[in-house]
This record gives sequence, structure tokens and C-alpha cells, in this order.
Amino acid sequence: MSQIITFSADKNFANDLDGIIKKSGYQNRSRFIRDASLYFSEIQQRGELNNMKDDEIIEGHLVIYYQHQQGVENKLMDIRHSHALEISSYNHSCLKHSHTCVDIIQGMGTAIEFRKIMEQLQNTPNVNKITFVSAPMRDEGCC
Repeated sequence: MSQIITFSADKNFANDLDGIIKKSGYQNRSRFIRDASLYFSEIQQRGELNNMKDDEIIEGHLVIYYQHQQGVENKLMDIRHSHALEISSYNHSCLKHSHTCVDIIQGMGTAIEFRKIMEQLQNTPNVNKITFVSAPMRDEGCC
């Protein structure tokens, strides 16, 4: 069941809110405010990956963009088999328009292990970009 929640904002923000929502790709104010609130709350409570405690258990997705050169695939395979992270799934795709490969590794582990892996990959020739998307923490839910 939905519940209406209201809040106050200064006139400039109130006038700009619909533009912010539209630029963010949302078509619904409620969903935007819900998602923004959850994201802000998570950042306030857990912080970004770089600021998390070393032993903080997290799960999410490593997204690695790279070129098939210099043994990047071997390094990715080593990571998947290292047991530093508990890997749930792995996906490889070739992006034809950007001429780039992308691997997505879904895993769980400590913040320090994710940071180590990201640092290792960032210092690997032909890795173009690496990001980590953490899963939101909930006390209950579908799984």
C-alpha cells in the first residue's frame, strides 16, 4: 500500500526539480525521490567503496571494459578463480559500436578485496575502464 510523503524545498529547488528528474531519465517524481533517498542513505551509511572499512562485506558487479590484448582475459580468469571474491556470475560481451569488450563479474567479498582487484585491473594494459556497482543493502526482500 502506498503512503504519501511530503517535504518542503526552497523555490529554486522546487522549480528545478522536474528538470532534474527529466535529466536523470525518470518519468515519475515518486520513483526519482525514492531512488535518490535510498542511494543517499546507502552512501551515508556505508560510504563509497574507497571509504568503506576493509572488512565490510559487500556484493555487487565489477564492470570491466577492455581490449583483447596483453592477456587481459587471463587476468580476469585468474580473478574469477582466485577465491578472493565469491563469484555468483560472469558475463562477457563484445560491444561492436565502441569496439570494446566488457566483462561483468557479480561477486561478494570484503571491500578491501574489491579495491585490490580494481587496482590490479586499473594497472593492467588495455583495460580501458573499470567500475563497481554495489548492491543496495536491505534487511529483507525477495532473496
